[in-house]
Amino acid sequence: MEPDLLFKTATELARLVKSNEVSARELTELALDRIDDLDGDLGAFVHLDPDGALATADGIDSSDERPFAGVPVAIKDTAVVAGMPYTLGSDMFGDFVPDHDAFVVRRFREAGFVIVGKTKLPEYGVLPVTEPRRYGPARNPWDTERTPGGSSGGAAAAVASGMVPLAHGSDGGGSIRIPAACCGLVGLKPSRGRISRGPDQGDDFLVQDGVLTRTVAETAELLDVLAGYEPGDATWAPPPDEPFAQTAAREPGRLRIALTTTPAIDAADLDPLCERAVRDAAELLASLGHEVQEIDPPWAGQDLLQAFTLVFSTPLAMGMWFGGQVTGREPSPDLVEPLSWTIWEGTRQHNPVDYLLARTRLTAASRPIVALWDEYDAVLTPALAQRPVRIGEIDSCSDAPWEDFHRSGEFTPYTAIFNVTGQPAVSLPLFHGDDGLPLAVQIAGRPAGEGQLLSLAAQLEAAQPWAERRPAQSASTGSRSRS
Repeated sequence: MEPDLLFKTATELARLVKSNEVSARELTELALDRIDDLDGDLGAFVHLDPDGALATADGIDSSDERPFAGVPVAIKDTAVVAGMPYTLGSDMFGDFVPDHDAFVVRRFREAGFVIVGKTKLPEYGVLPVTEPRRYGPARNPWDTERTPGGSSGGAAAAVASGMVPLAHGSDGGGSIRIPAACCGLVGLKPSRGRISRGPDQGDDFLVQDGVLTRTVAETAELLDVLAGYEPGDATWAPPPDEPFAQTAAREPGRLRIALTTTPAIDAADLDPLCERAVRDAAELLASLGHEVQEIDPPWAGQDLLQAFTLVFSTPLAMGMWFGGQVTGREPSPDLVEPLSWTIWEGTRQHNPVDYLLARTRLTAASRPIVALWDEYDAVLTPALAQRPVRIGEIDSCSDAPWEDFHRSGEFTPYTAIFNVTGQPAVSLPLFHGDDGLPLAVQIAGRPAGEGQLLSLAAQLEAAQPWAERRPAQSASTGSRSRS
């Protein structure tokens, strides 16, 4: 079997299954073999289900009409999967195994995907690096001494190294876009309410589910699969006039694009390589016929960190509480990392009014930011302020975990603002740095405007292709037979 088969897109792989050129079982075996070969060095997975995956694959043949029948996929350990451990990267959850799927997982299954296992995240998804105490670090396939990002770091490492062709992720402050930028992938945070968080979770002010992929077209196709109302959703993003994949395949026309390198966190310094990437991207956009104008963004000087931290931290504390409910144990410093414990104690010092006031502050601050789209069609920023940090550089188990939390904001000061506004934003690996690492930019679109954003992203991809780049840590030693 072709060694680079899992570097093909999910659409290509599904076509191969439908044409009988490869079987679902062969694809699944290949994914499991590559995980066996590579994951000891990369640490992308926390749980594998080879028997379940192969049984699912054996039930799929070329007559299966589902759009992605037989394609392997991994699920981030923020989503419940029936019969697989759910831990959020924490000892707090013990060996808890849920008996049902999250709606987003059910949609993966209904599209024909074969779930091979669950990927690693930092404890409770707090940090933009993936180094949970319970499981150890995930590593970047481009340089194993560096982070693959977070919190969907395990997912990004798995896709970038070709263990799976794509993976589920989630994004509450950049947790899809940051690892995509670190690992050379496409990472879209959809609009608020685009993908249901049910059945266990209701509306989420900050977090959206999504995928990490190699191409914009694939991201658009997966958004069509995962998006949409589910019974009981209190709010949801308005459905598009046509499938996202259809819009993404068309030229975007001439757009007005705002450029800024001003971060939403004042203390952050911009690495020269990251600045060069965003300015090169602006030149590329101008060469494609777009009007690019540098601006001073409305978030400058807003000082939203305190309000964001409270709104971001409260659901994390709820996750710790839920862990206690399913295990019968109280949260304690022995069961969670020092940073998680600091967040738990800090959140308990606030009352519900504090939380509501913080959300109100963020909503009010969002209005002048969203008003930018009265004048512009997209906003271009760096994806990261710094190159992917080294393993251990941001440490949730340090003696001063709150300092590490703030240090993480200096690494990733451009992403969370679009979780606050609820707008779609995508990380694109347009370039490759002199340091041998991917070099990405971020583009944000208008509210509920994923179609136009993906169309622009696809145009950039056609002008500056990236999908064929391979990290060194992606060479498998070959498949082994499975019975």
